[in-house]
Amino acid sequence: MKPLLLHGHERAITQIKYNREGDLLFSCSKDSNPNVWYSLNGERLGTLVKHTGTVWCIDVNWDTTKVITGAADNSIVLWDCKTGTPISSVETKNAVRTCGFSYSGRMVMYSTDNTMKQDCEIHIVDANDMASGDQEAILRITIDKNMSKVTSAFWGPLDKYIITGHENGNLMQWDINTGKNITCVSEHTKSINDLQFYKDQSMFITASKDTTAKLFDTATLGHLKTYTTERPVNSAAISPIRDHVILGGGQEARDVTTTSTRAGKFEARLFHLVFEEEFARVKGHFGPINSVAFHPDGKSYASGGEDGYVRLHVFDPQYFDFQFEC
Repeated sequence: MKPLLLHGHERAITQIKYNREGDLLFSCSKDSNPNVWYSLNGERLGTLVKHTGTVWCIDVNWDTTKVITGAADNSIVLWDCKTGTPISSVETKNAVRTCGFSYSGRMVMYSTDNTMKQDCEIHIVDANDMASGDQEAILRITIDKNMSKVTSAFWGPLDKYIITGHENGNLMQWDINTGKNITCVSEHTKSINDLQFYKDQSMFITASKDTTAKLFDTATLGHLKTYTTERPVNSAAISPIRDHVILGGGQEARDVTTTSTRAGKFEARLFHLVFEEEFARVKGHFGPINSVAFHPDGKSYASGGEDGYVRLHVFDPQYFDFQFEC
């Protein structure tokens, strides 16, 4: 399984994301310039230039016409995907940590950090109003001071609610009509770094600093499965065609220089979805893996690391023949 190495960033990758068809891969990093790639051959399609700080999050809408990015320069920018030009930007009080289009693409959700004496807030804005320059939020949810900040978030099915992961390990559902908390569970003990859906949105996987990834039911936030490692898990994704999950993580980035690549556990790990057992590891990155994503067809996956590289791995034929022994 020889990967394609995509080197368009000078600093650590923060998030990678495929569009719905899987022909484009979007990546953002700490160097302030998100990139767009062809997933087939790894050719860079373009760079989105406007931000002046670390870009923490990126998302693309259902028909790949618009892209949204949130950054530490206290702004969120809406882009035209075809031309790569910014349509509009919203100034925020502090860094934007998460962002995402609703399934319909008509609404945008983003959350801000609780720094500079400002509260952590979740904002929902109309994408059309945002494109026309109106920055007024449809809904603003302020996270109480005794709750920890939002570190990951996405829209629930049918755009009825938002699911957020928090720094203290809590998972919460928020009603977008009332802005009130519906459900809260505390299955993790440390920060939740990533949330990713299964293809039909019936369940999702979390990745946490407490060295585990966990599978949850979307509607009830019921805990289903746990995948355990020895190092913090930064990202996790569910295969759309096999009963497999992939985990990416490794030792904390600030401790990387003190240990070897092998000791740092920088491999991507494949687990069986149901049996919770690890069956494969993929080496390559020279630092922690910060983001992983399965291609929508399930035949390949991408990973982005602290080393600034995005690696595209196409599975060998043996992977599809592999049967897990009970």
